Amino acid sequence: MDKIKKAIRTIPDFPIKGIMFRDVTTLYSNPEAMKHVINLTYNYWKDKGLTCIAGIEARGFISGSIIANNLSLPFIPIRKKGKLPYYTISQNYELEYGTATIEIHADAINKNDNVLIVDDLIATGGTALACIKLIDKLNAKVSGCTFIVDLPQLEGKKRIEEIGIEVQTLCSFEGH
Repeated sequence: MDKIKKAIRTIPDFPIKGIMFRDVTTLYSNPEAMKHVINLTYNYWKDKGLTCIAGIEARGFISGSIIANNLSLPFIPIRKKGKLPYYTISQNYELEYGTATIEIHADAINKNDNVLIVDDLIATGGTALACIKLIDKLNAKVSGCTFIVDLPQLEGKKRIEEIGIEVQTLCSFEGH
């Protein structure tokens, strides 16, 4: 875990004062650390009956698509409102500093699918919980969520686990 944590840059006061932004772009540019992330995630989820991987825009697309490829599973993008070209379903949710809407193609996931949601970081859990609701609207099952970084003080991981969904995190940072 130290290899992963050391590869992540911290930027103080971004995007607003008081936030310690955990920048995973430095992890993505470190092949050894990134390979470690993918191997840990692959080995954790490989025998759990997944049928597809859903990545949250934008950083969830990077590790999510690699994990999907390694597991030989389809990759499903979950995007910000207005970015997907076909018929979509949407879900509104609260952010730490505002509201947002995410969407998924209405035909991206089937009712028999077991989905893994992938993103770079779990904070309050708002985005991930909105993704869970989107997948639920399509009558599919969320088998779990995986995040590179956990901010445990914000309790997002706890919120997801409280609704009975397994969560994997690879490192954690104190603070916001």
